[in-house]
Amino acid sequence: MRYLLSVLMLTTGILLTTATIGQAQSKPGTREVTALRQQLKTLTAADARVKQHLDIFDTLDYTVFSNQQWERFHESHAKNIKVYWPDGHMTEGLAVHIEDMKKLFVHAPDTRIKIHPIKFGSGDFTAVTGVFEGTFTQPMPIGEGKFIQPTGKAFKMPMATIGIWKDGVMIEEHLFWDNQTYANQVGLGQQ
Repeated sequence: MRYLLSVLMLTTGILLTTATIGQAQSKPGTREVTALRQQLKTLTAADARVKQHLDIFDTLDYTVFSNQQWERFHESHAKNIKVYWPDGHMTEGLAVHIEDMKKLFVHAPDTRIKIHPIKFGSGDFTAVTGVFEGTFTQPMPIGEGKFIQPTGKAFKMPMATIGIWKDGVMIEEHLFWDNQTYANQVGLGQQ
């Protein structure tokens, strides 16, 4: 009986020890928990940065661009920004970009972007769609002192901007819209 009791106690001790070791192995250790917390912190910070960039971009289009507040472009654009245009050309520098933006308003002073139906980002990249609209109400300069007279026609078309950000401002801006649709809507293209 004493032998049986010893075996029973030994077996119970082995089972309890095995269960304890198994539980310890199935629970994450301190190192793993710390690593997971760090990953969560990194992801949360990245999400906050993307949200900040998208908020800046909303202000850029809805307020700064639409109201021609050129002196505020530095809030969203780096001084040496590279801008890739829908027609394929690229410009470099904030001053050049502002002068290009001003040209959009010469023949359509009510040009605006007031909604962003789709906007998202990851890390230092954002993608935003918008509705680019206005009315061709003023003469359009075409060079050499020549102008196309206004048609009075409105345009309203989708556009998109891909932004690459650094230190809270875009260092690259990739603009997309269909120039043929634009020309057709203002009465200058083939329908």
